Amino acid sequence: MTTATEKSKPPRFGNAVLMGRLSTFGLGLLGWLFFLGAWYWAAEADIAPDRLFPGPDTVIASLYELLVEKNFAADIWASTKRILTSFAIAIAIALPLGLLMGALKVVDRVLSPLAGAFRYLPAPAFIPLLLMWLGTGEAQKIALLVIGVIFFLIIMIADTTRQVPKVFLETAKTLGLPNYKILWSVIFRYSLPAYIDLFRQMLAVSWTYLVIAEIVAATDGIGAMMMRAKRFVHVDDIMAGILVIGILGLLFDALFRLLHRLAFPYLHQR
Repeated sequence: MTTATEKSKPPRFGNAVLMGRLSTFGLGLLGWLFFLGAWYWAAEADIAPDRLFPGPDTVIASLYELLVEKNFAADIWASTKRILTSFAIAIAIALPLGLLMGALKVVDRVLSPLAGAFRYLPAPAFIPLLLMWLGTGEAQKIALLVIGVIFFLIIMIADTTRQVPKVFLETAKTLGLPNYKILWSVIFRYSLPAYIDLFRQMLAVSWTYLVIAEIVAATDGIGAMMMRAKRFVHVDDIMAGILVIGILGLLFDALFRLLHRLAFPYLHQR
């Protein structure tokens, strides 16, 4: 029989949260194990020649060789620096434009048709123009990565900004706040958690353009390594490069999630 003291005990939410996280981690690990097992089975089933379809053990061995003997770490850093630089530039341009589009109808009517049209243009189509305008150096690669995400960022930031509850805006106006303070203290601060989550999602899109940006006259970077490997049909090196891009993407995704949790802990309380 349950006593009154036992009924008054608070539920152990901490244990429940811990078990939930462990369960999530276990399921995620199970998915990876299934993927690696299917990959290994397909490689052993002789679906294609070993040279064209190496197994995970061969790819991991190739990755180790690249890191230890071929200075692949410098290529990884070069690609990471390009992604971070281009994404920072894209945010610096897209954030104020998207914020103003979402907050002011006049700005939205002027810029929305332009940004909406440009986001449908494939970024690789700009490569010939960028090569003629900027040459084959670093600027061309950064510009291509910026073009790949900036128009999506502008539109999505504007859509996120429009989700601010009208009651907040009406209350701010009732209290006599000027428009610039409403824009900064109400609209921007309310939308900031969603902005960071949006940046996390769009950074993944930026990584998808990395190889395209590095295949033209690049001497370093993950994409350049993969193009060198293609010449000698080193499929294991190419797959190692793909694996590294996936790992880096997951790492940055986890860092954004951690930033979101640390900056806005009240949104993660259970």
